[in-house]
Amino acid sequence: MLPGRRLLLWGAGGLLWPALAQAAAVTQASLTQAGHHTRLTLALDGALPWQLSAQAAPPALLLDLPRNAWHGAASLPGAGCVTALRVAASRHGTRLTLLLTGPVATPRISQHDRALVLELRPGGGPAFARMAAAGRLAASSARPAARQTASLPLVVLDPGHGGRDPGAIGAHGTHEKRITLAVAHELKRQLEAGGHCRVSLTRSRDVFIPLADRVEVARRQQAALFLSLHADSAPAESAHAARGASVYTLGETATDPLAAALARRENLADRAGGLRLPSVPPEVLSILFSLMRQETRAGSERLARLVVGALDGEVAMLPHSHRRAGFVVLKAPDVPAALVELGFLSHPQDEAALGKPAHRARLAAALVQAVHGYLARQQVALGPS
Repeated sequence: MLPGRRLLLWGAGGLLWPALAQAAAVTQASLTQAGHHTRLTLALDGALPWQLSAQAAPPALLLDLPRNAWHGAASLPGAGCVTALRVAASRHGTRLTLLLTGPVATPRISQHDRALVLELRPGGGPAFARMAAAGRLAASSARPAARQTASLPLVVLDPGHGGRDPGAIGAHGTHEKRITLAVAHELKRQLEAGGHCRVSLTRSRDVFIPLADRVEVARRQQAALFLSLHADSAPAESAHAARGASVYTLGETATDPLAAALARRENLADRAGGLRLPSVPPEVLSILFSLMRQETRAGSERLARLVVGALDGEVAMLPHSHRRAGFVVLKAPDVPAALVELGFLSHPQDEAALGKPAHRARLAAALVQAVHGYLARQQVALGPS
């Protein structure tokens, strides 16, 4: 190990703080209230690794810092939805416990080299319970300039439609292709700011990309997950009733000719496009391929549950929010995938909300939580190797 190299690793017990190189420290802390929002501001003397999780009973947020990173008092008086802040040693290092008056929505987190800010507001009980069950909500690490990013998991974002295909068009002229691209860019920005994954877009501008090509972007780069973004219109008979976000995974009963074709050995090399499968008899290969598809679909289902849990309480949701259908972009056999309907452009309230940058940022923040939760559950190395 090189002298002075700073490491952040995940182990069976959670976050393992670096043994080498003294981490930055918190030089000042404050809890303030503005309207319905409560803000925790930590002034830092450099980049500081941290991990945030939730606790259901009693309701609390747990912010873990490296040992010796806290230079303040052992507690702070409460403000807003935080009754008190307690500081104590833990197996993670130093733990800040924010005792809450009740459930809160997904925290908004911003970090710079000189400050870490958590913004809180009251939220729903079921959504907070899901946050607590998910474990880690978010984390960051102090990253040296020479950090190697190639080993980070790749997340592929797929902004639906584009170019000559505008997708759905709202009553006020909002084009689906523009909404999905705007959300994808904001989501990419927030994910890259966290530093836990690489991010690639199937399109970064207003161009048409065939569905099969979108899937191949993820498969060719061996992505950890694929998230397709849409904002559809409901059928005419329910256009004014259908409202809210929803998540789709591939239906179990959907026809899937790709799977059958790839299972045939003579076509596997041409159709698999990079699947690293061993040279074995056709019947064994068929079994291996079936197991791969099962694991991929299981991963897709976990991803969808996390997305629903993160969005619920943040934005309006369609009833039965997790649905299944035979979308082409969800049929990659080796990349867990979900399609997120951000809302219905056929509904005036959804169209108005999706046109606002603040609403799109809220959607992106919830999706960041889901992506981080998925990667952590898959035991992907989120920190530098």
